[in-house]
Amino acid sequence: MIFSFFNICSAEDVKVEFLLFKNENDKTYDLNIVFPDGLYEYYTNKNHRILEASDFSSFVTPYIFEPVADKIWELYDNEEDFVNGVLMIVHQIDYEETEPIKYPIETMVEGKGDCDLFSLIAASVVKAGGLDVVLLYYEQQAHMNIGVNLSSKPQDAREDVCYVTYENTQYYMAECTGGNWMEGWRIGECPPNLKDVSVEVISLDKVEQGVPGQASASFSSLESSTLVLEITPQICLQNTDITIRGILSPSFGNQNVTIYASVNNSPWIEIDKVITNENGFFQLLWNNEFTGIVSFRASWPGNNEYASSLSTTKTTTVVPIIAIMLFGSILLGIIGISIALVLKKSQNEEIQPEYW
Repeated sequence: MIFSFFNICSAEDVKVEFLLFKNENDKTYDLNIVFPDGLYEYYTNKNHRILEASDFSSFVTPYIFEPVADKIWELYDNEEDFVNGVLMIVHQIDYEETEPIKYPIETMVEGKGDCDLFSLIAASVVKAGGLDVVLLYYEQQAHMNIGVNLSSKPQDAREDVCYVTYENTQYYMAECTGGNWMEGWRIGECPPNLKDVSVEVISLDKVEQGVPGQASASFSSLESSTLVLEITPQICLQNTDITIRGILSPSFGNQNVTIYASVNNSPWIEIDKVITNENGFFQLLWNNEFTGIVSFRASWPGNNEYASSLSTTKTTTVVPIIAIMLFGSILLGIIGISIALVLKKSQNEEIQPEYW
């Protein structure tokens, strides 16, 4: 099958690099993180409003960092080392007081941030790694870090272990600021100015859901990939089929491509997964029950050689069936009235008397 509508261009992925250290073999690893073209822009265009402290949790984005967490787990075999690995990452980002609040991908790409932004990154990756994590907010000190529940007490803390108790669970403190990434704060350690002060625990109840894409992560450099998407028709009726098709480049077969939809700017939802053929093509026939402006994006998670990719957004306008029925009724009414007027006029002409 040949698709002539595709216009393949090189993706402009965003790449960042961090160092991780493993004590067991005294070795340093380069962790390459690649955000697919369009994902950074997606977050810069999102709402950045904070009305209350609990709103910070809506800026925690674990889904896009799942591949990053998976790579960190490849290095470390226990929860404490995993969290300390995450802290190594945020300790390498330049500290600069930043307003307004930003999403983790924005901070990573821009390469600077402050305590709350670093905490949002750390919470995102730790939660993506499957651990129970909360944000710790110190209002009087205008500071934030995170708390992580571990299955056992931290062993590598260089001082008395600090934790907070929230809903009968111990969360060990993890300080996210500090420039010395190899010898920086470890989980369980507490900066002196935060000891015995009031802290608000922010659970991650508002953590972001529905994201059209993920980062890629590797201990080697990743090549770019491209995902092109096309939607037909561009205007259709409710409960009719929409054809979603596209192509992955390089042309890998048997690859999972995830299709997302957003209705009238609502949060993105996953609607299906499709498999590419040997030429990288994929197609989905989707019966649409929504109405209004429906947007679509496709995402490929990448592999050990190529970074993940995210298509541009494509939209279609879906007209509700009731609108067509209403329009049809109005049209029939107009036609009926027109016919009645014509007939009445004809009858009047027939009975008009003639004068000689």
